[in-house]
Amino acid sequence: MTHKIAPSILSADFANLGRDIKMINTSQADFIHVDVMDGVFVPNISLGLPIVKAIKKYAEKPLDVHLMIVNPEKYITEFKNAGASILTVHAEACVHLHRTIYEIKENGMKAGVAINPHTPVAALKEIIKDIDLVCVMSVNPGFGGQKFIENTYCKIEELKIMSSLHNIELMIEIDGGVTIENYKKLINAGANVLVAGNTVFSSENPIETIKILKQ
Repeated sequence: MTHKIAPSILSADFANLGRDIKMINTSQADFIHVDVMDGVFVPNISLGLPIVKAIKKYAEKPLDVHLMIVNPEKYITEFKNAGASILTVHAEACVHLHRTIYEIKENGMKAGVAINPHTPVAALKEIIKDIDLVCVMSVNPGFGGQKFIENTYCKIEELKIMSSLHNIELMIEIDGGVTIENYKKLINAGANVLVAGNTVFSSENPIETIKILKQ
């Protein structure tokens, strides 16, 4: 599987969001990563449904929506209607994870499960064959620009083995601290989707940065 790049809108210029989405449209990016935070599950508040709908109006790439919220199962249909192609929920936020995954799929979206840095890969053993994507948080969720947690490489390697046994089509996504310096090491470890926020949007030439990450 050729690895995919998902620029994170959380790091975009919100005063010029349409412009930044159009930039992604013309780039080699594969997805647009959209972080939704409720200030409860994580210590920050970010985009809600109206912003996701607005992004969808401009987006020509699939929306990879990452719910960092409590009770995500309440909003599955709403995010489908807002334009999500991939909907990722946190394992730590779902009491009935299987049910939530199947509801996402029944709504016509790909289903993802995210795990925080302290959550072991083994927590996904019973669900891995049923999901399309695992989002490995390589920073503690809630804020952009954090330092990459080095143990992430070990988790990717574990997931790669688990994937080879139970779900060879699994997308292994890394969210947090992805840079020009470490992206090749992440891919070599087994990652095949890279979320890049600050690395893309703080660069002088975001389109060229995305091209480099895609190489």
